[in-house]
Amino acid sequence: MTNARARRALGAATLMVALASSLLSCSGGPGTAPHAGASPTRVAPAAAPATAADTATEEPTDPSTVAPSPGPEKVRDAFAELQATYNDGCTTPGNCAYFLNRVLDNLGGLDAAMKADPQGPAHFEQPLAWIAGLRRELGGDSSFENLKKHQDRLIGVRDRINVWMQGHPEDYR
Repeated sequence: MTNARARRALGAATLMVALASSLLSCSGGPGTAPHAGASPTRVAPAAAPATAADTATEEPTDPSTVAPSPGPEKVRDAFAELQATYNDGCTTPGNCAYFLNRVLDNLGGLDAAMKADPQGPAHFEQPLAWIAGLRRELGGDSSFENLKKHQDRLIGVRDRINVWMQGHPEDYR
């Protein structure tokens, strides 16, 4: 087997592991509690860093076999995910960590979708400012303790964005 074939085989295997991991992480429904020690954040599998020798001898990829990058979600899809958090809450200690991380992740997805929307970030000035303010307040600390401490602010931003979006139905229908 040549080096190029071995790298492609390794790359395909890594892709399959990543896809399988994604499918497994999405298999729980809204009423499903995560298993003990589960983290709601998505973690990409570690890959060995490319070396100069790897990239120098690598054959060009056939463009017809490369899947296009999906890019950020549409605002309506990201907003729907955020609205789905209304069916959940901090009802149990184990679910509370999952819930708060889910709201934070959904706000991050909505932030990216709004910034990538064809209308431009200026159209979403207020929601983007609320999300940015929340991020500043959290100080980059997404630990359960910090999210629990800022729970009212986190849920408040979600609720304010919901009200704002209800006043802009063209953005999510």
